[in-house]
Amino acid sequence: MSSKTVDRWITDPVRVPHPQDVAEALGVDADVLWPKIRSAVKTGPDREIVATYPYRNACPAAVWSRLLDDATREITYAGYTNYFIWQEQPRVGERLAAKAAAGCAVRFLVGDPESEVTRRREKIEAVPLTVSTRIQITLDALSRIEGDGVGARLSDGHIALSVFRFDDEMLVTPHLANLLGHDSPLLHLRRRGDGGLFDRFAEHVEALWTEARPVLATG
Repeated sequence: MSSKTVDRWITDPVRVPHPQDVAEALGVDADVLWPKIRSAVKTGPDREIVATYPYRNACPAAVWSRLLDDATREITYAGYTNYFIWQEQPRVGERLAAKAAAGCAVRFLVGDPESEVTRRREKIEAVPLTVSTRIQITLDALSRIEGDGVGARLSDGHIALSVFRFDDEMLVTPHLANLLGHDSPLLHLRRRGDGGLFDRFAEHVEALWTEARPVLATG
């Protein structure tokens, strides 16, 4: 919430802030400030949905960039190839290295380029730039990141679901049929409390990470 917005609330008698905007600016729930409007304010898990996009590539690159740059505790890219990251974000290797050096946990969960799951997916997609090639591009890019602190592991368990976490915000893509990742829908989530959508997807990634095979040592 910008200071200009708050200033307009104060100086313009006609302009009335939305209760949810005030609550977010103060970092509390709206029903704490205005208990009587509880029924008019969403309190369920769907409050964690910030935005929805019918296609992953409809989510602005600026959103991905902001999430990366603002994260201080944890960055997790759990896409099967994570190939698009290196194509769409400038200097992403340097930025990730700087995050890791500052103490942020940076992790990549990628598909196993040699697995049967990957080979089956390649047959389904039937595109020149194969799944295994895209995975190898990611692994090569990770190997070029200077310094320690960036971890990578191989897993086949997220072939149908990509999860990208940046502290308490998350981008989730469920992969549809034979579509490539950029053609599948995307949810932008922000954690609001225990046991919500955010936590469910985070638990999914943690379970896969625990069982996955390390590629690069973490820090």
